[in-house]
Order: sequence, then structure tokens, then C-alpha cells
Amino acid sequence: MDKVISPCISICKTDPSTGLCYGCGRSNDEKAIWKDENTSNEWKIDNLIIIKSRLSGWQLSSFEESYEFKVKNGISLIKYKLNKK
Repeated sequence: MDKVISPCISICKTDPSTGLCYGCGRSNDEKAIWKDENTSNEWKIDNLIIIKSRLSGWQLSSFEESYEFKVKNGISLIKYKLNKK
């Protein structure tokens, strides 16, 4: 199985109330697990489902658009747009 792409979409700000990232919906613990080279693709796929369930409305739409762009192009949508300027 191919490597599962990190859900980081380069909008790295943590909500002080929930401890979750505004961009990707992950906790700091989840971010650390993603960086661990021994983390399985199965865990990552399951975690993608969990973090998407935390997001809703425009935040979910924005995440899905940005993540799909990153998977297809190898760069987050925001980084792509910043580099175009």
C-alpha cells in the first residue's frame, strides 16, 4: 500500500478550548503519531475518518478540498497559492 499522506494542510493553529488544529482537526498527540515512522497506514486511514468527523460545514469542505489537492499535487493548497504570488 502506498504511503498515506499527512492531513496537515498548512493551517497550523490550535484551538485553545479543544486542543485541536483548526486546519486538520488533529490533536498534538495525533500529530506526533503521524510523524512516527512505525505508524501503520491502517491507523492513519482510521484517523482520517476520525478527524473528518470532528469537522463540519465550511471547515470540513475546506479541509477536504485542501487535502485532495495535497494528495494529487504533493503540496498543500495554501502553499501552492502562496507560491503562485
